[in-house]
Amino acid sequence: MTQQVSTNNYRAARDQLLALRDDHARAAQEFRWPDVGEHFNWATDWFDVLARGNDKIALWIVEEDGSEQKLTFDEMAHRSDQVATWLTRQGVGHGDHVMLMLGNQREIWEAMLAIMKVGAVIMPTSAVLASHDLTDRVRRGGVSHVIANSADAAKFDDVAGDYTRIGVGEARPGWADFADAYRVTPEPITTIVASADPSLIYFTSGTTSKAKMVLHSQTSYPVGHLSTMYWLGLRPGDVHLAISSPGWGKHAWSCFFAPWIAEATVFVYNYSKFDPAALIAQLHRAQVSTFCAPPTVWRMLIQADVGARPASLRELLSAGEPLNPEVIRQIDNGWKLTIRDGFGQTETTAIVGNGPGSVLKAGSMGLPLPGVSIKLLDPITELPADEGEICLDLSQSPVNLMSGYHGEPDLTAHAIRGGFFHTGDVATVDADGYLTFIGRTDDVFKSSDYKVSPFEVESVLLEHPAVAEAAVVPAPDATRLNIPKAYIHLAPGWEPTAETAEAVLRHARTGLPAYMRVRRVEFFDLPKTISGKIRRVELRERENDAVATGTPLPNEWRDDQFSELKR
Repeated sequence: MTQQVSTNNYRAARDQLLALRDDHARAAQEFRWPDVGEHFNWATDWFDVLARGNDKIALWIVEEDGSEQKLTFDEMAHRSDQVATWLTRQGVGHGDHVMLMLGNQREIWEAMLAIMKVGAVIMPTSAVLASHDLTDRVRRGGVSHVIANSADAAKFDDVAGDYTRIGVGEARPGWADFADAYRVTPEPITTIVASADPSLIYFTSGTTSKAKMVLHSQTSYPVGHLSTMYWLGLRPGDVHLAISSPGWGKHAWSCFFAPWIAEATVFVYNYSKFDPAALIAQLHRAQVSTFCAPPTVWRMLIQADVGARPASLRELLSAGEPLNPEVIRQIDNGWKLTIRDGFGQTETTAIVGNGPGSVLKAGSMGLPLPGVSIKLLDPITELPADEGEICLDLSQSPVNLMSGYHGEPDLTAHAIRGGFFHTGDVATVDADGYLTFIGRTDDVFKSSDYKVSPFEVESVLLEHPAVAEAAVVPAPDATRLNIPKAYIHLAPGWEPTAETAEAVLRHARTGLPAYMRVRRVEFFDLPKTISGKIRRVELRERENDAVATGTPLPNEWRDDQFSELKR
């Protein structure tokens, strides 16, 4: 298959989804993953083809001080050619693992395109990692080259390994200067890349265990993110803002592949501290049409006055963790737009979502997206069930699934077993096929022989004005096995007092069935991964340790401490 045929097939699939963006049922029935042949390189066979001579804005970065950069598609193609040529002169070759530790700055997009062009493997890495984390990733990831901001160069002083060091910014001894790339004349790229070749390695966020290395091919993300483009509701010419940090899979989802598949502008607003008013001002000024943010940002926005809906805003989305219904309701009241939830993992692209043309159901994260076949399997019997683990049916050859966990064949075999990819997330399905998230298999617990979904309890807690964020975990109990306990991050203006605790417990009492009722609360700084997800595993361990040692937990309130709540 020629490059032209691969590109044409890819474009036809893209255009089909654009045409069916408001008809989820037809899109799911008619869409098939495109055949891109034995050899495919998204950076050259798709991005460069649409970018050459294209003077539309591909990347728009605004800084907190108001300065900004705009780069056209044609400029991005040319500059990434320069970087690709220069990287080959630094020894970067086909199959090499390149650690990319940059922020939301122009160079990260140029480097990602360039690394793909030469057939090397991108290993995005968060800039907040410390030296011991980098040592682990360099070793386990087989890193041959590191590209990092010069300000972070010192972190690598004690990171052993035979790897090339490339710095962005101020020149550093022992580090090649990335700026030299812009002084070279691009040379033709001759690397032949197979569709099954490695393309990216992402580390998972490690919410329940040590971070895994997720390996994606030249098709699993580059082709698979057609589903993400569909879920986001992107159109050519859109201005798309996704709040996401480099180093995590969601950044590739919404800040790289999906918008550029759709020929939309990637808009980035960089800030040192989150300011709802400043963010909303950018939505107005940049005429953002599609906006995707994690639940933490949405929860912070509803604590502020969102004001009038930005005039160009058409699509609101949330991903990363399930979004609680109360947040959706408040934004809908203010902007008359409904946040559409979606679901996927680092191991996949978007696989479930409320598409732009879907009928929305309160609390549901939507339907399987085009090209995706979902089965719910009972976590114990692994038989089909109406409530069970979300699994991808491998008999349908899902393009948008990882190649495996790098260097860990046993983990890969466990995740991909019995003809299914097991996500580790539990949901229910209704008669119309809509899926509703219950929780991680590790997070769901039993109380008095009833199954408790932390997410469901947390959603009720968030309806109380004192609660900005909540994490519900099982507290061991001699009578009920476990009882639900809520760790709570308070909203501004509320104090961690007995009065606040009683108010929250009373609210939970009226809003939940008896077996789900929160019986203990503690105001606490919620532990999170560096990608911002709550580590409930740490809170569970804290509860178990307290019981094992007989140590009372400070600042914990129990319902039997309040006379009105003893019953």
